[in-house]
Amino acid sequence: MSYFDKTIECMSYNDKKNILSKNLKNVVEHVYNNVLPYRKKMDEIGLKPSDINGIEDISKLPFTLKSDLRENYPFGMFAVPSDEIIRLHASSGTTGKLTVVGYTKNDIDNWSKSCARGLYGIGVRKGTVVHIAYGYGLFTGGLGLHYGAEYLEATVVPVSSGNTSRQLMLLKDFKAEVLCCTPSYALHLIDEIKKCGYTKDDFNLKYGVFGAESWTNEMRLTIEKELGIKAYDIYGLSEISGPGVAMECEFQNGCHVQDDMFYPEIIDPDTLEPLPIGEEGELVFTTLTKEGLPLIRYRTRDLCRIIPGQCQCGRTTLRLDKVKGRTDDMLIIRGVNVFPSQIESCILKCDDRISPHFHITVDRENNLDKLTIEVELGPEIAFDEITVIQALTQKLDAAISSAIGIRAKVMLVSNGSLKRFEGKANRITDNRK
Repeated sequence: MSYFDKTIECMSYNDKKNILSKNLKNVVEHVYNNVLPYRKKMDEIGLKPSDINGIEDISKLPFTLKSDLRENYPFGMFAVPSDEIIRLHASSGTTGKLTVVGYTKNDIDNWSKSCARGLYGIGVRKGTVVHIAYGYGLFTGGLGLHYGAEYLEATVVPVSSGNTSRQLMLLKDFKAEVLCCTPSYALHLIDEIKKCGYTKDDFNLKYGVFGAESWTNEMRLTIEKELGIKAYDIYGLSEISGPGVAMECEFQNGCHVQDDMFYPEIIDPDTLEPLPIGEEGELVFTTLTKEGLPLIRYRTRDLCRIIPGQCQCGRTTLRLDKVKGRTDDMLIIRGVNVFPSQIESCILKCDDRISPHFHITVDRENNLDKLTIEVELGPEIAFDEITVIQALTQKLDAAISSAIGIRAKVMLVSNGSLKRFEGKANRITDNRK
C-alpha cells in the first residue's frame, strides 16, 4: 500500500493536469449518462460531455447545490445501481430530510486512502495508537478517520464521542499518540484533565487531528500548550466524502487537498466567476473519482482561499487556508450542522399555541458549545400558566432535539418579548466568535 504517494502528491502541475483532465472527462460522462438531474442541467445549457476536453473546461459545467441533494432525496443523485452501494452516510438538511451519500467499494477504498495520506503527513505510522472521539454512525467523521488509520495499519481506538471520564481513562491507559475530535471537545478534555489532577505528562499524546467546526489559531496554540502536542486542522464535508478531503501536514501551513480525487475551485459567491489562486471566495469541489455519488462543482458555502506556492514538505497538492466563514447561516454546533430553518420548521409544526417568533443564541461554556432557543408563547397563553408552559416546553424540546440531532436549551418566553424586524430577521446570536 502507498501511504505517501510521492508520484501524485509531489507531481508538477503540468504532469498532474493530464490526470485531472482524464478524471474530469470520465466523471462528466459518468454523471451525464447515469444521473438524470445532471443530464437535465447540462442539456438546459446545451453542454455535452464531449465539450469537456480538460480540467481547464471545468468552469463550463453547472454548479451543484445542497438543494439538489434534498430535492432528489434519497437516492436520485446516485450514479450506480443500488447493489453497487456498500455504505450509506447522511447529514442533516434544512427541511428535516437527510442529505444522503452513497459509496461503492472503490469509493470507500479511495476515501480510506485520502484519510491515510493526511494522517501519514502528520506522522502517523504502522502501530501508532489513534484515539478517535468523533461520532460514529451516519456522521462521516469517525468512520472516515477510522478507515484511514487502519489503511496505515495504525492501532485504532474507536471510542466515538461523549463519556469524558472514559475518554481520559482510555487515552491514559492505551497510551494514545493521536487524538481525533472537535477542537472544542479537546478544550473540554483539557479542563477535565486538570479537574482529575492529571497533567499532560500523564499522557502519551503527540498529535491532534481537529475539525468539524471552526477554530482559531489562538485555540490551536492553547491546545498545543495544554496537551503538549501539535494540533492539525482537517477539512471535509459529508457530501464530498467526509474527513480526508484536505489536511495539514507537519508544517501546519494550509490543508493539503487530495486534488487528484477532489478538485477545488474558488469562486466569487456573487458573480459565480472563478477567482485566481490566492484570492478569497467560496470553495467549490468536484469529485474526480467517486462512483456512487459524484458531484460536479459542489458549492460548499465555505469562504476561504487557495494558498499559492509549494509547501515546505515538498507536496505540490493545492492547499486551503483556514475557512473564514460561510455564505449561508448554517451553524456548526459540537460538530453537527444546524440550520435555523430546521428549528423554525419544528416551532411552526409543534403546537399552534406557540408563536413563530424565536431567537437562537450560541455560547461556549466550559469549552463546549451551548445552544439556547427562545420561543415566544402565543397570545392566548398567560406566562403564569406554569403547567401548560412546562408541557409545551417538553414537547418542543423533544421535536427540536429529534430534528437537529443534539440537545438544546429550549425556553418559552412571554408573547411580544422578542425583537421584531422590518427587514431580514436576525435570529442568531453567536457569542463564540
